[in-house]
Amino acid sequence: MEKILILDFGSQYTQLIARRVRELNVYCEIHPFNKIPEIDAEVKGVILSGSPASVRDEDAPKPDLSQIKGKLPLLGVCYGAQYLAYAYGGEVEGAPSREYGRAILSVVAPGDPLMHGLPSPTQVWMSHGDSITSVPANYEVIGSTEDVKYAAYHIGGEMTWGIQFHPEVFHSTDGPKLLSNFVMDICGCAGTWSPASFIDSTVAELKEKIGDDKVIMGLSGGVDSTVAAVLLHKAIGHNLHCIFVNNGLLRANEFEDVLASYQGMGLNVTGVDASERFYNDLKGVTEPEQKRKIIGRDFVEVFNAEAKKEENARWLGQGTIYPDVIESCSVKGPSATIKSHHNVGGLPKEMNLQVVEPLRLLFKDEVRRVGRALGIDQNLIGRHPFPGPGLGIRILGDITPHKVQVLQAADKIFIDNLRQSGWYDKVWQAGVMLLPVQSVGVMGDERTYENCVALRAVISTDGMTADWVHLPYELLAKVSNEIINKVRGVNRVVYDISSKPPATIEWE
Repeated sequence: MEKILILDFGSQYTQLIARRVRELNVYCEIHPFNKIPEIDAEVKGVILSGSPASVRDEDAPKPDLSQIKGKLPLLGVCYGAQYLAYAYGGEVEGAPSREYGRAILSVVAPGDPLMHGLPSPTQVWMSHGDSITSVPANYEVIGSTEDVKYAAYHIGGEMTWGIQFHPEVFHSTDGPKLLSNFVMDICGCAGTWSPASFIDSTVAELKEKIGDDKVIMGLSGGVDSTVAAVLLHKAIGHNLHCIFVNNGLLRANEFEDVLASYQGMGLNVTGVDASERFYNDLKGVTEPEQKRKIIGRDFVEVFNAEAKKEENARWLGQGTIYPDVIESCSVKGPSATIKSHHNVGGLPKEMNLQVVEPLRLLFKDEVRRVGRALGIDQNLIGRHPFPGPGLGIRILGDITPHKVQVLQAADKIFIDNLRQSGWYDKVWQAGVMLLPVQSVGVMGDERTYENCVALRAVISTDGMTADWVHLPYELLAKVSNEIINKVRGVNRVVYDISSKPPATIEWE
């Protein structure tokens, strides 16, 4: 399988480069700059990412490109371009002021393969504190901005290019064309990597890998676990045994509805209602991390007890996707912990199961594309992401069955209205938070002192960053009115207009 290799120097945009390459139906992989894999015939080209580091720093990333430069098509982006200039005889200096934001690029060499078809001028996005001030003699300038002479260059005699801007971001207007020039024309990729080809190759690999063994898998009702389960079922049929645990913190009617959907798809699913256990173990607990750990521990133990009933199982199926894989092997190791991961991250060693992850090569949007190609119902494929701890981290403070019921009712009104108004599919994730705040109200000529709930709706691509959705005032008013009138115990509704960062999508 042809692929593009992306070497990661720690840029916040590295995953976005991969997404743009994938959009060209070309498979690509991200690897840390200091863990370059074997360069075989499948690798058609290499891209060097940006970085928060300066090439002038003593501990700056300095990859060994001896097996790549001059032998394969190579594109350096931002830090990658600066490194290709600095390491081979050019000069990089701190810019008088940090060059960040939109810039206008003039194409100096329209005949260059990387610049082919790009209009001049064209808008690009800069994000760097250093700037290339000189390049070796065989480096040809092919694009400049008013402030950056060496905004794009080509190294004579080899298929190596460097650009100081970011073509992968939305603000680089013709970035997709530039990346297509590199991936499709310069690297010669055929662009045949599609959901259908992924399904065929993955099912074949699963059959060969698993054979007649049994696989145990926990389902959550989410997109990732659902698509992974259907792929496994397509490969091994009745040897896949799924477990769907009700932790008592799901949305209203979700346990029954999702379980019915799975069984309607022909999956072999066992539903386990352990809500009372979770409620008992969470009683009086208010600290967010402690709540997450209790929910995760109980899930593991409930799942483990049920899984042991299936004799001779040798594999554990998981819905791990590519961003999880990347984060686990990033340049400086796993990212700093802001909070525990939304999903449970492992099972007891005594289970002695090998892990199988059918989706570990895919981004979230690609998982949905594969799900549609598999014929999975849109109600499951189009579902918003939902955290593993569920409503447990949307109830601020201690958790009680009554609070769960209140939040389920309010949340259902919000989600139902988003669906009815046509906004659900425009939103990445939405939900309601039950706050440990009571406020004065007047209902039926009487003074009330009841709870406040916060509505949250965000737009995002992969959950790494997000912005609040500008829902119509009329819709917000309708939701607020319904919640206050129909949900006993709530007399105030607010709307969260915080972006991520600095806020997270969930409140806990």
